[in-house]
Amino acid sequence: MTSTFSRRRLLAAASALAVGTVLAACGGGASSGANPAAPAAVTQAEIDKAMQTPTELTFWTWVPKIEKEVALFQQKYPAIKINVVNAGQGEPQYTKLRTALKAGTGAPDVAQIEFQYIPTFSITKSLVDLRPYGAEGLKDKFVDWTWGQVVGANGEVWAYPQDTGPMGMLYRKDIFDAHGITPPTTWDEFAQAAKKLHAADPKIAMTNLANNQNGAWMGLLWQAGIKPFEATAPDSVKVAVNDPRSKDLGKYWQGLIADGSVSTDPDFTDSWYQGLAQGKYATWLTAAWGPVFLSGSAGSTSGLWRAAPLPQWDASKPASGNWGGSTSAVVAGTKNPIAAAKFAEFLNTDPASTKAFATEQFLFPATKALLADPSFTQQKPDFYGGQTVNQMFAEVSDTVDTKFQWPPFLDQAVTDWDETVGKSFADKGDVGAALDSWQQRIVDYAKNQGFTVATP
Repeated sequence: MTSTFSRRRLLAAASALAVGTVLAACGGGASSGANPAAPAAVTQAEIDKAMQTPTELTFWTWVPKIEKEVALFQQKYPAIKINVVNAGQGEPQYTKLRTALKAGTGAPDVAQIEFQYIPTFSITKSLVDLRPYGAEGLKDKFVDWTWGQVVGANGEVWAYPQDTGPMGMLYRKDIFDAHGITPPTTWDEFAQAAKKLHAADPKIAMTNLANNQNGAWMGLLWQAGIKPFEATAPDSVKVAVNDPRSKDLGKYWQGLIADGSVSTDPDFTDSWYQGLAQGKYATWLTAAWGPVFLSGSAGSTSGLWRAAPLPQWDASKPASGNWGGSTSAVVAGTKNPIAAAKFAEFLNTDPASTKAFATEQFLFPATKALLADPSFTQQKPDFYGGQTVNQMFAEVSDTVDTKFQWPPFLDQAVTDWDETVGKSFADKGDVGAALDSWQQRIVDYAKNQGFTVATP
């Protein structure tokens, strides 16, 4: 994720180009019968020839100042010229990409695509399987759960992980100290602290559960071990966004919203920014990109914040969810698949390139090497009172479930969430009923697209 947040709000945007095709989850999805054989591998001689042949590649990305990482690649492979294009952040880029793919012209060779959108593009055969170019041999370089997000149901490798968003809790130490609150380690403790804080000062919310942020909700589902979507066959899907565990999660947050302990302000708005700066929210349940983002958005609060893992449902089994993160994928139709695949590989595995992402664009790493590098993990930012925040999120990353899945009609699911669950937050309504409505909308949509749908 970039430190510019307009692309982080992608899950609040509705697309008119929802994909109505076969569901295939990118992480651990089922397949029909035996996995097909992987495409034949290209030879080293073919790779060497391709990388020495004058070639131009187009790369769509929203990462600012990525030209440094691109320059590192071009220093190693001077025959390859990379044209960097910012085609928009998140959904605006995806809309342009779909249009180009449909037209058969204008698509890039390599595109930045967020984890949750990999199924949307892989199921329409819009991405290149990277196995022939050596991708499988690089699996161990990446955090396990991130690799699960880019691997298809039949073993395809659809992209290389670039950055991630394991979730934790940023909190105002001064507010906690003033009210005798210690960082809650369980969700029961969190609820108790929320009620205590609200009783003492109704102007402060324990946290803000934004009514426009499906990404945060999905991250909380992920942390709770809930599987809202699961592929059962290429043309079948289980939809369980309102199963008993989801209902329990909804009931938990409904209670805190109803009594005012938790606010539901739309996030990444002027009033939300002001709330962060003025102490309206005692915590922010966010992802590993949050610390840098917050330090740039609420500079006047420097030194007041600290970081902790998310509270746990089962303290004996630490778990986190993920919110955000992206990949580099090779787009189907490229005339230079070898060079494109090797460029995507270099960006996300070369030590100098991955370190630049982490230290210059402040993307949270997807590689195991960086998450174990003291020069990254032992940074002590003044904004967080000298706490080694990166170390905390690196440890949290190891607790993210590897099996969480996304549907290929994510745009439709997000639109429906905004109009059901998100609306129930804003209205202080019945979250359980809203989950039922969300479930029904998704099931109806999936059936209309030809899926066989299983429900709880």
